[in-house]
Amino acid sequence: MIATFRAHAPKKAVNVSLNSDLLQIGKDLGLNISALAEAALAQAVKEALAQAWLRENADGIQAYNEHVESHAVFSDGLRSF
Repeated sequence: MIATFRAHAPKKAVNVSLNSDLLQIGKDLGLNISALAEAALAQAVKEALAQAWLRENADGIQAYNEHVESHAVFSDGLRSF
């Protein structure tokens, strides 16, 4: 799995289908459609990677949580808060 992407990777032209009214309003407002699409895609990729990481590590997370529940954490006797 790719953990991140290269922010300065070369751009690639793609074809996308967008609601024509939404596209026109965005253009009329001077919005950078490509930048907005890229930002939305970057956010979706970030969220999907986070969810994939959680799925892939679910067993380890569960085991750790069970260990903490049974044995507490090492610093419980040391903390003053």
